[in-house]
Amino acid sequence: MEECFRWYGPGDPVPLAHIRHAGATGIVTALHAVYDGSPWPIDQLAALKAGIEAEGLTWSVVESIPVHNQIKIAGPERDRYIGYYKDSMRALAQVGLKTICYNFMPVVDWTRTELRHPMPNGALALRFDAVDFAAYDAFVLKRPGAEGDYTAARLTEAKARLALRGPEGMARVEHTLIAGLPAAERNYDRAGFLAALSEYRDISAADLQDNLTHFLRQIGPVAEELGQRLCIHPDDPAFSLFGLPRVVSTADDARRILAAYDSPANGLTFCTGSYGTRADNDLPAMVREFGPRIHFAHLRNVTREADGSFHEADHLGGSTDMPAVILALLDEQERRRAEGRADWQIPLRPDHGHLLADDIAKDRINPGYSLIGRLRGLAELRGTMAGIAAARKHQGEPA
Repeated sequence: MEECFRWYGPGDPVPLAHIRHAGATGIVTALHAVYDGSPWPIDQLAALKAGIEAEGLTWSVVESIPVHNQIKIAGPERDRYIGYYKDSMRALAQVGLKTICYNFMPVVDWTRTELRHPMPNGALALRFDAVDFAAYDAFVLKRPGAEGDYTAARLTEAKARLALRGPEGMARVEHTLIAGLPAAERNYDRAGFLAALSEYRDISAADLQDNLTHFLRQIGPVAEELGQRLCIHPDDPAFSLFGLPRVVSTADDARRILAAYDSPANGLTFCTGSYGTRADNDLPAMVREFGPRIHFAHLRNVTREADGSFHEADHLGGSTDMPAVILALLDEQERRRAEGRADWQIPLRPDHGHLLADDIAKDRINPGYSLIGRLRGLAELRGTMAGIAAARKHQGEPA
């Protein structure tokens, strides 16, 4: 598989030179300075690509062209923003970019309640605490109808947690939830967040699915024309938050999306961490079913907890059988190679590494995107792939 690293552009605390030290050859990035749904200027894309190549690396995956909220809610300006999206796709094609990751999560992007959760070895991890979340949603944000979304037992736990955390602790939870994390398209204060949620008050999961289908049927033909591969990222976490619909969370969702525009240009970003937040997702089986349409892989692991919480685990730890997922992806690569597909190699990136060693004390770091934690993750993934290749060579099978 093609080993890649996420990079947030020239302002990223992790420079390209350090990514090269990690042994990655591909970069996953976007034009983060233009994240309002307007078209991406080709001169800025060309300059970004040239800077990556000057460091001996390749811009392999675009993550992401943001999908404007007007598209998600089928607002009056939907067609204009879909047109802008197509313009950005064409600009990317002109500079040679073929793989485009995107998501269709309403209001919030990836969501955690804690950014520095202590692990037994002293490392710090990202965590989603289901009780903290309920306490914030029901009793701090006071979202209309929130209390009806939780059991009586969970509300009792949430009230106790609210008292335990106190105003200062809940302010930290609020900041983590709504102030914006890396790759988030928007950030909010409390009033702005409630206003954003209200835009989805009358939008059901079926409505959001229809809006995604409309979007795919508009951009899919453009991707085909340009030889590009679209790959939708799953919801993170893969269940409803703040009463919002989530439509990219399960194997059934993936089947529906792939059928909505049935073309190799319409595919998936297979994020093991996002899909892995649900026990009912069989990840190795999903890779084997959807393999021909998996255009990109985020390989990370989460440990699911009994109360609905989860935390980011070691890449080879957690609740997902990562070696089984990697084996299925490598089998898919071999199938593609035998088929003669030019895009036989699947780009991967390690994701949401722990804060380790010297990175813990750094003042400026993107949560989940420190160097050392992802370097460790990439090394573990690389070692797993090398072990599989060596075992197959010993057994006389294709590596």
